[in-house]
Amino acid sequence: MSDAAIDRNHEPLVEDRLGTRARVYGSEQAILVGITNGPAEEETFRELESLADTAGISTLATVVQNRRRPEPATFIGRGKVDEVKASSAELDADAIIFNDELTPAQARNLEEAIGRKVIDRTQLILDIFAQRAATKEARLQVELAQLRYLLPRLRGWGTALTRVGGRASGGVGTRGPGETQLELDRNKINRRIHTLEKRLVKATAERGVRRKLRMKSDLPRVALVGYTNSGKSTLLNRLCDADSFVEDKLFATLDAVVRRGTVARGRVALFADTVGFIRDLPHHLVPAFAATLEAAQHADLLIHVIDASKPTYAEDHRTVLEILEKEVFHEQEERPVTLNVLNKIDLCVNGPTEEIEGIAISALRGIGIDSLVERIAAAVFPEDRAVAFTFPLHILHKLTPLTTTGRAQIVQYTAEAARVEASISAAEWAQLEREGACLIASGASPAGGP
Repeated sequence: MSDAAIDRNHEPLVEDRLGTRARVYGSEQAILVGITNGPAEEETFRELESLADTAGISTLATVVQNRRRPEPATFIGRGKVDEVKASSAELDADAIIFNDELTPAQARNLEEAIGRKVIDRTQLILDIFAQRAATKEARLQVELAQLRYLLPRLRGWGTALTRVGGRASGGVGTRGPGETQLELDRNKINRRIHTLEKRLVKATAERGVRRKLRMKSDLPRVALVGYTNSGKSTLLNRLCDADSFVEDKLFATLDAVVRRGTVARGRVALFADTVGFIRDLPHHLVPAFAATLEAAQHADLLIHVIDASKPTYAEDHRTVLEILEKEVFHEQEERPVTLNVLNKIDLCVNGPTEEIEGIAISALRGIGIDSLVERIAAAVFPEDRAVAFTFPLHILHKLTPLTTTGRAQIVQYTAEAARVEASISAAEWAQLEREGACLIASGASPAGGP
């Protein structure tokens, strides 16, 4: 069967069981469940609730069990399974969301014991990506990740859990780019995976062509990276006077957004906003934001945006560094210079933290932005120096590229020359000197002079 024929007959995978799928109607309501070893992990449950909210799910209750390791058969203990079952019946929950990745056997056993749809953290993140992926390549990658994740979960799910009510069909863990198909056999899923893989080869090649075109630009590249919802898009809008989508939810940005921003008089850089990282990011989702990874790989400067108002800002910082090291950069690959930016200091009760060295700002309020821009300019235009020189009048037109951009200013005229003040690089100064420029003063001469 041709790829086109498969596409005509295919509706993306929507449920992880054979037979009639579990249905919910309208916005779902869920109970969050997980295990913890102490208060340090409590923040992960608040993050899970934020993930659920991002996916459009209301949280009815949270059930936490203190134990060192998961129960092999049901992840939580038998008593907690009974507690979750009773709570789901009392609260009329549509789904049970676990704060960890479940094995196929654990998910099957839990669903049969509780009588409700059971999904895990990975499925929840996949669902959010399915809702928000905007580019063709990202949508293909998300569907591929869904299929690969759900394929081993096709067999032995037991009886279907159809819930009839006044809510519209659909729901978390069931979304994909497009309509849904209720019954998918293993062979059909494998054919679809093959089709997606072939399409992605072509999409990757197209992205490579676009990347080469961008690399031809002389403008320095700055990539904003950080934990999800740390304020990267707000900072991009502040630095570039842009209008990127901003929302107080996790994964508000999934596709790399590139904008031009002025970092010094007459100096412009390209700023790339990227997808936020998160703890326990599913490895098979990483290719879904390949454009983001490339923006970081090929950047001249990384701005690591950290939400300093969060109690777990240090852990968030380490999580991003670990993902960059494992998923973005290779062992021998040269890393760009990284500048830490401690964002949301206006929300810090005790002022900005000193645990992580960086520039304290509030992207929303504009606090500290001038200092940040100065640091960015120094990093991406390190050779620029303020100089004063004289330049022959008869070739004054050769200064036009500098004067029109504001990087040079004529401050005085004499009979044969003009006195000029400028901010230029060593290469630019060398060219001007060959044209007849004579140095008067320099903060630190780009040509290595006094």
